[in-house]
Amino acid sequence: MNETVTLFLCGDVMTARGIDQALPYPGDPRLYEPCAENASEYVRLAEQANGPLTRPVDFSYIWGDTLEVFQREKPRAKIINLETAVTRSDTHWQSKDVHYKMSPDNIPSLTAAGVDCCAVANNHILDWGIPGLIETLDVLDKVKIKHAGAGLNLQEARAPAIVKTGEGTRIIVFSLGSTSSGIPAEWSARENLPGLHLIESYREDLVRFLAKEISAIRQTGDIVIVSTHWGSNWGYKIPRGENRLAHRLVEEAGADIVHGHSSHHVKAIEVYRERLILYGCGDFFNDYEGISGYEQFRGDLGLMYFADIDSSTGKLIALRLIPTQIRRFRLNRASATDSQWLADLLNREGKRFNTAVQQSDENIFNLRWH
Repeated sequence: MNETVTLFLCGDVMTARGIDQALPYPGDPRLYEPCAENASEYVRLAEQANGPLTRPVDFSYIWGDTLEVFQREKPRAKIINLETAVTRSDTHWQSKDVHYKMSPDNIPSLTAAGVDCCAVANNHILDWGIPGLIETLDVLDKVKIKHAGAGLNLQEARAPAIVKTGEGTRIIVFSLGSTSSGIPAEWSARENLPGLHLIESYREDLVRFLAKEISAIRQTGDIVIVSTHWGSNWGYKIPRGENRLAHRLVEEAGADIVHGHSSHHVKAIEVYRERLILYGCGDFFNDYEGISGYEQFRGDLGLMYFADIDSSTGKLIALRLIPTQIRRFRLNRASATDSQWLADLLNREGKRFNTAVQQSDENIFNLRWH
């Protein structure tokens, strides 16, 4: 039986540093960055740029206008890339300059929005060492948020998350990370060592491995998502290797959605063999307000991705995109002017893939593809 399943996807969710300090239970603010020694500095920069915050903000505050959108769209599952450790660990990874963590007591900031699954194979989940990773996974387990992409050993790191929707459809989420996104190679999980699911860790062919795993676990009506943290933070170029890997994940492995992230800004969208490929979802949350540099990429603007999928075939039926803007550590609906800027970007970058967006009077984009 054909059934349309609506899923919510977004890019990097970073609720660390300044955002953690603004939430009800801020953690240890100490940082080991070249430019900042205290996370409160990021609160000061945000307030200097956009006005004062009344602290603490409540857990739902950061989601802002998106909560009303969730009520209207009613996605069957919400999948994010969680780009922060959730830990009290004070042992930072010394070969990195930037370290993200949120206090475990602030985990209601994720449950407030009903997040169902976190991809965690990214370049910040091990910022506070193996103890920080283990605590992060434990905290997510305690609040019943599924996760994929990291584990106590290689087998766990490679295992998918399975989100049951309650309607007979399961969402199968594999999470992969690439060193091209800044993940240290030594973060790769091993047979008896905690770590991440790294693309570069495979001696055999990655796609063939995933094809076997997906074939073994897939049931009728399942929707398979391969969430990939790849590429640089800035720039619209899509490397040939990423393009080829995305196509192979669809062609050979059976992925219904390739959920790409790492870029701090929105990148192109492709529909390949009637499957959705998001090359870069952009940042959804961050604490970068007031930080200069790369303004031309508009990293403050993001998108809510609502994909309607035919559960019997995995084919994309429709994709709605709702523009957002981060301001005062809160997600707001983007203005008409900023929405137009994003529409122009998506149309420009989508030309090579024959994709474009049609903008409604309510500043909602509908994807069009050939």
